[in-house]
Amino acid sequence: MARRGGHRTAFLWFVHDQLPGLERRGLSVTCVGDAVPYCSQAWESLTEEEKMMYAEKARTWNSKKRSQKTVKETRNVPDPVPAPLTTKMPCVTPLPDASALSWKNDQDMVADIFYFLDIYSYGRLPPHCEQRFLPCEIGCVRYSLQHGILADFHHFIDPEVPPRGFRYHCQASSDETHKIPISGFHHPRACYAVVLRELVEFAQPARGARPRFFCRSNDRFRINWCLGRMASITGIESHWELFAVEDLIMKLYQKKYQKEPSNVWVYRKLDVCLWDFSSNTRCKWHEENDIICCALASCKKMGYCISKSFAGVYGVPLTAAHLPLQDSDCDQGTNTRIVKLDAGHNQKMKAESSGCNKPLGCPRQDQEFVSSNCDSPCGVKTSPCGTSVVQGRGVIRLLRSASDLSKSFSN
Repeated sequence: MARRGGHRTAFLWFVHDQLPGLERRGLSVTCVGDAVPYCSQAWESLTEEEKMMYAEKARTWNSKKRSQKTVKETRNVPDPVPAPLTTKMPCVTPLPDASALSWKNDQDMVADIFYFLDIYSYGRLPPHCEQRFLPCEIGCVRYSLQHGILADFHHFIDPEVPPRGFRYHCQASSDETHKIPISGFHHPRACYAVVLRELVEFAQPARGARPRFFCRSNDRFRINWCLGRMASITGIESHWELFAVEDLIMKLYQKKYQKEPSNVWVYRKLDVCLWDFSSNTRCKWHEENDIICCALASCKKMGYCISKSFAGVYGVPLTAAHLPLQDSDCDQGTNTRIVKLDAGHNQKMKAESSGCNKPLGCPRQDQEFVSSNCDSPCGVKTSPCGTSVVQGRGVIRLLRSASDLSKSFSN
């Protein structure tokens, strides 16, 4: 018959049916093509009804062949290349700069309310993931330089399910920082809607004003993204302003001394680890498990840093709301050594009889470094109060005992 898989006509079906008779007659016909010359005359002698029978047979066969070919071509078509995954970024608020921070006078600045905010996440996922961060803990404090920390806000957040293949990455990141487990965490967690609604209520902005939050500049993108993510999922529309706390410190310094401090000075003030183990700083869970990384502690330490650096400069007496208890008790101590680092990176260490309540002081270019037997790292303002009755945790007790032991040997 016709070429394999091709179209068949009524005549070819007739020739196909004549092959057995031709072979019985002793003709050498091995295929339909060989039998065509012997069947042409017989085909012409058929009636129209007989030809229609072969035509219907050919039509049925051709129709079935076309349907099988269509199915085969469909199966052989390669799968379409999936379109690149588009990351649906949450609607985040533009980040303002420090030019929006201004006060008429020192009294307005001292009485102004600041909100220090931090949100912890289960690591940072790649850019192609829709979930760049998985927020798991939030902390915020209401602070003023005049009254210190007025109130605090803290929640463990019910996280979203990690993207497939990233669960180990998220848990490993947690183990290196805040150590909050993804599953099996027995403390209550709050959903996005509860967290966002209570955070806005906690900020209590004036009518028509936006909540103003401050955070570390390195954490600014993560916190702003998490706020936008929670707002986009819950549908809670809230507009906020997220500033860098480094800009706030520079503004406080510049307003008093009419010049800007160095960035290194500001970062060292915030990176100090003096209050890592202070009481009433971390949340209850991180305090019980002796874990340093805590969102609430991160917020409180921003307030401690500003209180320690600027309370005396602006004439504000330090209280337990400004600094932890053991640091406030240092006011009763004697022979307290303070390391001062000015904008010109000059250092001076001297003994003060009044202890920790000494202000930072305006830096002078003629300051020089005076050696001392203090083991505190350079650039970190410390207050090793020997007469304090409040005992710290293991590291602090070890350092104090070592210092007392060295003094006894020297005597």
